[in-house]
Amino acid sequence: MALQSVNPASEEVIERFEPHGESEIEAALEAAASRFASWRREPVVERAAWLRRAAQVLETHRATYARHMTAEMGKTLAAADAEIGKCAWVCRYYADHGPDMLADQVIESDASQSHVMHLPLGPVLAVMPWNFPFWQVFRFAAPALMAGNVALLKHASNVGRCALDIEAVFREAGLPEACFQTLMIDASSVERVIRDPRVKAATLTGSGPAGAAVAGAAGQEIKPTVLELGGTDAFIVMPSADLDAAVSTAVEARVMNNGQSCIAAKRFFVHGDIYEAFRERFVAGFEALTLGDPMQADTDIGPLAQREGREAVSGQVQRTLEAGGQRISRPAELPERGWYFAPQVIEDAPFSSPAFTEEVFGPVAGLWRVDSLEEAISHANNSAFGLGSAIFTHEPSEMVVAARDIEAGSTFVNSKVASDPRLPFGGVKQSGYGRELARDGLMAFVNRKTISMA
Repeated sequence: MALQSVNPASEEVIERFEPHGESEIEAALEAAASRFASWRREPVVERAAWLRRAAQVLETHRATYARHMTAEMGKTLAAADAEIGKCAWVCRYYADHGPDMLADQVIESDASQSHVMHLPLGPVLAVMPWNFPFWQVFRFAAPALMAGNVALLKHASNVGRCALDIEAVFREAGLPEACFQTLMIDASSVERVIRDPRVKAATLTGSGPAGAAVAGAAGQEIKPTVLELGGTDAFIVMPSADLDAAVSTAVEARVMNNGQSCIAAKRFFVHGDIYEAFRERFVAGFEALTLGDPMQADTDIGPLAQREGREAVSGQVQRTLEAGGQRISRPAELPERGWYFAPQVIEDAPFSSPAFTEEVFGPVAGLWRVDSLEEAISHANNSAFGLGSAIFTHEPSEMVVAARDIEAGSTFVNSKVASDPRLPFGGVKQSGYGRELARDGLMAFVNRKTISMA
């Protein structure tokens, strides 16, 4: 059965892709293993030069890639353009810093000489989602290739053109054949690839069940994995906060990427002293959003990427309202066609309802009043997830407590959660394990080999 991409704004099929059969998968695996044997010996400065050329290719075709992204998964064109720019940034970051990070680490011991080398593992499989179809691939691929690994990409089935575009970036940049290959396969073929002895590691960004399946198969084969899974990120606002900045950031943090981001703020805990003022402005901010064609410059919110996703969010909202949550914003009018979902704010949802316990992958904010920072942190930690978190405050002691006590992979103070090539990125609990980006991302798939000379 052919894979296909469908424009979520029009519900029209854009393109169909014939999935790879067993012979094509076998050829790709053999090519990856063969290429790794030579790629691992390329000087790091040469690998860095190829990454710089990849950044140039991204910028040369920036407009085309952005339009493909918007057409396939519905993010606004401005957001897609910014995503391409960020991919170029991560390529240059590792080109600039990778050689020093990979240098031998001298360690004093009883030996006459001892050090740690950083050696690549081999072909690495990346199972990637559709919501940031370029960025989430490049934040894996740039450090993996810099370290001397080769990459195999199994992308989401609804962004096939983006997957092929990414492969074309590395080809046009001049990387040797098979350094980066896209596998046009469905989820049922992933385990077979993970278990192949030529594949040495795997990484996944996606849902908890998908992460468990990948980790389970890799674990049985004793292969390392990095998992970046879902989140129900907490956003805490305290009385000392700059209220205007807190509100504008809160709206942006919830509806970025049409609300389809694992690090989007989803649960908002606001101190009672400023609750009413925040509530009024927050609702007004949601109601002022322009929902429509993501190709248009004045659009704030485009459609959700998939029909099934819209149905899932609609069901979560309905169950939350039936449980006692109150919708306090006026939903926008929806276009006649497309998988649109109106941005909305739900107040006082029970802690057992989907708005609190589940990741709602759409522009829906849950809002709760708290009486103290301790109460806010307690609610924030009352979650199976632990990806990101944010707090708005100007009290240094509150910053310290939030950073120490919130159970998450990151806490951002007076700004929204964001990924940055210079900072480690990942979560705890059901949000996954391991870290991407920064030095951690480069070390994720290397053999830190100890060398000791008597």
